[in-house]
Amino acid sequence: MPSSSTPTERQKRLGTELRKMRVAAEATTAYAAGLLGVDRTKISNMEVGVRPIAPDRVRTLACNYACADDKYTEALVKMAEQRERGWWEQYRGTLPPGLLDIAELEWHATRLRTAQTVHLPGLLHTDGYARAVFGAVLPALSRLEVELRVAHRMERQQVLDREDPIPYVGYVHEAALRMQFGGRQVTQAQLRHLCTMSEREHIDIRVIPVSRGAFPGAGHALLYAHGVVPQLDTAQLDSAHGPEFMHAEAQLTKYRAQLDWLENASLDPAESRDFVHAISGQM
Repeated sequence: MPSSSTPTERQKRLGTELRKMRVAAEATTAYAAGLLGVDRTKISNMEVGVRPIAPDRVRTLACNYACADDKYTEALVKMAEQRERGWWEQYRGTLPPGLLDIAELEWHATRLRTAQTVHLPGLLHTDGYARAVFGAVLPALSRLEVELRVAHRMERQQVLDREDPIPYVGYVHEAALRMQFGGRQVTQAQLRHLCTMSEREHIDIRVIPVSRGAFPGAGHALLYAHGVVPQLDTAQLDSAHGPEFMHAEAQLTKYRAQLDWLENASLDPAESRDFVHAISGQM
């Protein structure tokens, strides 16, 4: 199988999980190489995602690493099987790889939860609102770069519209509702769209009013993607240098607790919808 000098986040994650499995079994790369009949360097390349691994080899490693979790093993096998090009690949070479990794993460998740304090959830953006968000970055993007990002963001919304739409929960702080990206009319249209989308059975929008006071994670946006098994959950945070993907158990525990806190502090979906309508009417 050909190697890749720029593996996707999903390819790197598969390699990371294989390495975790090997380390837990106290097996060496030489032992793994012997199992597969390859050079040790190929094992190292598999474990960083640079070299693909065949599904049957994933099963071979899991079996000899004495992994007793069949659901986990099968989830890794499916990751190794999935080699079709996703819709996001059409943007490779024109958008930063991290944006494509987010789209791929969302596509393969079983449930999505997000917490937003300044922007509204990206999967619920109108094109006008998204255009205003991407138009307010430094260094400034060209018109073409802005439009590419807007188009990509709109296509990400497929996960909410496909035949098997993904369950989605968005925790939105009141401050984000009042930020007028694109001006009053664009923001009002965005808030109306948010309310409309929140009426779908698989989408919950929950508002955290400013009256709730301080809350954990107030300084950053969070996307939590639930995997096929809990071991494959991923937390994604935005940073000035691009998206950061985290999946260490301590990190996942922290962000699950943060989202649970927001669940308890937020208004219920119906109250949240009324709250958003009220803010829109005040503009």
